[in-house]
Amino acid sequence: MEMKKPHAVIVPLPTQGHVTPMLKLAKLLHCKGFHITFVNTEYNHRRLWLDGREPRSVVYVNFGSITTMSSEELVEFAWGLANCGHPFLWIVRNDLLAKGAAVRLPPEFLEATKGRCLLASWCEQEAVLRHQAVGVFLTHSGWNSALVSISAGVPMLCWPFFAEQQTNARYACVEWGVGMEVGDDVRRDEVEARIREVMGGEGAGREMKRRAAEWEEMCVRATAQPGGRSMANLDSLIKDVLLTATPTN
Repeated sequence: MEMKKPHAVIVPLPTQGHVTPMLKLAKLLHCKGFHITFVNTEYNHRRLWLDGREPRSVVYVNFGSITTMSSEELVEFAWGLANCGHPFLWIVRNDLLAKGAAVRLPPEFLEATKGRCLLASWCEQEAVLRHQAVGVFLTHSGWNSALVSISAGVPMLCWPFFAEQQTNARYACVEWGVGMEVGDDVRRDEVEARIREVMGGEGAGREMKRRAAEWEEMCVRATAQPGGRSMANLDSLIKDVLLTATPTN
């Protein structure tokens, strides 16, 4: 009578340092004939996916928590990402489409990007942008997104939607030299071309990477203790405003 293979269910504590050794244990047990079930959080799954990529090779796509688009724009972005040839992490919210339309990506797109595409509904954005695998950020140009991207040294492809996003995109693209704008009329060939240009090692893409690295270094210096400009400004705020007693009548 043939014996059934033993089955191990591995549940690592979802904190830093626990997942990798448990993965190694899972591989060893598998080599010894075990069936393995590895229980993982969605966040750790994304982090492990990034860990397996080459430095600066991944396109990170996130249009924030409010921006919406049409079904046609969604499809154009999808095929632009598929055709660029780079791996990508795309945050696709359930309410990403305007007028409450259901998000449906073409089956052909999912087949074409199998193995180099990770779709999720949410991520810890700062952790993703600071991961060494991320090479460019396709963004709606919200202020928080722009700020984290600049401080992490990641160039941006900007598709501003409303409010201050147009201003942020202009500064990123024109004043700071760390961004490149995607036109309002989204076309897959433009999305593909912009990604290839930024991720490539020549021309405008190379210059954007250089400027992004400079801004990252400036951010590090500004927030360093002691003497950084941002820290000095914070000290002034505390001293001159927060700790200054307001006279009362």
